[in-house]
Amino acid sequence: MESNSNVLPRPLRGIIPPMVTPLLDRDTLDVAGLERLIEHILAGGVNGLFILGTTGEAPSLSQRLRCELIEHVCAQVKGRVPVLVGITDTCFVESVNIACKAKDAGAQAVVLAPPYYFPAGQGELLEYLAHLMPELPLPLFLYNMPSYTKLVFEPETVRAAADITGIVGIKESSGDMFYFRQLLSLLKKRPDFSLLIGQEELLAEAILLGGHGGVCGGANLVPHLYVDLYNAARSKDLSTVEALHKKVMQIITAIYGVGKYESSYLKGLKCALWCMGICSDFLAEPFHRFRSNERNVIRRHIEELGISQKQ
Repeated sequence: MESNSNVLPRPLRGIIPPMVTPLLDRDTLDVAGLERLIEHILAGGVNGLFILGTTGEAPSLSQRLRCELIEHVCAQVKGRVPVLVGITDTCFVESVNIACKAKDAGAQAVVLAPPYYFPAGQGELLEYLAHLMPELPLPLFLYNMPSYTKLVFEPETVRAAADITGIVGIKESSGDMFYFRQLLSLLKKRPDFSLLIGQEELLAEAILLGGHGGVCGGANLVPHLYVDLYNAARSKDLSTVEALHKKVMQIITAIYGVGKYESSYLKGLKCALWCMGICSDFLAEPFHRFRSNERNVIRRHIEELGISQKQ
């Protein structure tokens, strides 16, 4: 049975990790590492898998490699969970092309941030979405990531976009909880529209407020922790939420706080996966993997955190 025979849940709920892209060099997948990573994540009980997002280094990958990744992931997941594929591009046609590739491979949905570089107005973004949706073969999640795109899907734009056939949710990664609350209020009459939080430090708060799930980078490392936190928040088990949230904050501080550049999040995440024996820690240029000093710090941190280490 093809994976795209699965129906995408409406709304999509739970933990949908933004998977890192294991690389051997700037244009070669670490296929063995990718296979281990997928099984590691799925074993944690997650509700989906998001590839070619920010954590997946999508803007730094060739179109050829993106297509290869989509094929590998969909073939291995085999419909066990929905696969969401990032199609963000500065070119309308390339976004459509990668969406078609995702559909052919068996993905369930695509994810789109506003085209970066040329700043668009909110009216232009809505028109862009209205033109794009008839061309897309899969449901679309919006991706609000203003720190990187320099554009915001303003709340009224999201509300209007929710009325466009095929747009089924949003991944909110601004970290602005006032904005998140605005979306919750504006989308009250659309219980089928999924509102997902990006920042893992805000996962518990977002779910307690009525959000549907989280797209949390740390779920590459310890997926069961984020699944347990989501479940505790959804059932309003506040003592468990407090304990698990503390563990998430320890991971954020220890793993993402090493290094001095904005790329430290990705470097720390990939380095930790390498230390665990799961996949290569190579990063697409212009970034580079941690050197030995930082690697030793990450290794010590994952030992202190009790994260399973195989290497």
